[in-house]
Amino acid sequence: MKKINVSSKLSFIISIITSIIFVLYFAYRGLMVYFVQKAMDDTFVGGNTSDITITLWFGISVAMALSMFLFFQFTKIKDLNSQRTIQKGIFIGWTIIAIAMIIFIPSYIYFILITIVSSIVSFLSSITLKHKITEDLKNKKETLSEKEIYLLQKLAGVKDPKK
Repeated sequence: MKKINVSSKLSFIISIITSIIFVLYFAYRGLMVYFVQKAMDDTFVGGNTSDITITLWFGISVAMALSMFLFFQFTKIKDLNSQRTIQKGIFIGWTIIAIAMIIFIPSYIYFILITIVSSIVSFLSSITLKHKITEDLKNKKETLSEKEIYLLQKLAGVKDPKK
């Protein structure tokens, strides 16, 4: 069985693209609801309509924009353990979003599929990082650090051990 290697950078990029899609869609919906509300206010004089729907659409859009910027910042992290922890969190986040969308708004099938794909890619990236971390630990055990070499030379009685 061949292992599927998914880099964490690819996972972050897919999450960024997914977030951009959500931002654009929710901002569009917020604008449409805003314009419909303004038209209703102009048509029916004195009709106080609720701004809660508009606030929710724009609030979700802003939240997804912030997550998009976070994903962009995550691409700069070099530590594999940190990347793996972040990938696990992203996997859990996209999975929760996908399940919530399946339960509450099953008609948005494309958004559900996009979040499921993002979730799967994050999960595969986490597994790939796990394998990279174990390989690095195996390679690290097979080699000695400079300090270990220095201490062994000193213990062996070498007169001029090189640091």
